[in-house]
Amino acid sequence: MTNLNRVAVVTGAARGIGRAICEQLLADGFSVVGLDISPVDWSESSQLSSYEVNLCDKPAVEKVVTDIVSKQGRIDVLVNNAGITRDSMLTDMIEGDWDSVIDINLKAVFILTQQVAKTMLEQNEGSIVNISSIVGTDGNIGQSNYGASKGGVITMSKGWAKELARKGAQIRVNCVAPGFIETDMTKDLPEKVIDYMKGKTPLSRMGKASEIADGVAFLASDKSKFITGQVLKIDGGLVL
Repeated sequence: MTNLNRVAVVTGAARGIGRAICEQLLADGFSVVGLDISPVDWSESSQLSSYEVNLCDKPAVEKVVTDIVSKQGRIDVLVNNAGITRDSMLTDMIEGDWDSVIDINLKAVFILTQQVAKTMLEQNEGSIVNISSIVGTDGNIGQSNYGASKGGVITMSKGWAKELARKGAQIRVNCVAPGFIETDMTKDLPEKVIDYMKGKTPLSRMGKASEIADGVAFLASDKSKFITGQVLKIDGGLVL
């Protein structure tokens, strides 16, 4: 099946990895719908539309998904990419920072996927790609909340891979777990931290947002149509 007339929904689309994913899926021929709490500033394209939405607001999300299906007719790919960090050591972490990370990184993934899955079940097919992290597989100092949220995304994804295909629907659910990537989340880190992480990475560099997008595009495509419930680590070998 070609990507012509196929529709992909991407969250956190305004910048960073989300923007790179949108660009790659557009290049692959998808009609892309970008979701973000901030405006998606994009050059004009007949194949791109966007919504400003708080992904933790269930009624707002339901309205957006209904509108997308009404206008586009279907949703073939969902990429849950939106996420935040609020790093702190365990003994210093405030409850608000725990709650906000869990809400945006985990609860919002549940809310949107619950709505999109209904459409995919009607279609009897679809691909869901959830952006996790190597922190969700291996943990990290000062990121209890982030690690819990991203680990939860992996566990949900594996459950959904079983659940959504149990009656024969060709709906796949996979995760991409990025390592140390050049994004707004990492650009302000001290140089010594960046050098340390590069030193721990066998490929001796940070990853690029476009390299995460390449992995997402593969899992969104028919080239991966017999792959589900998996976690694709794109980390330069950091957690070998």
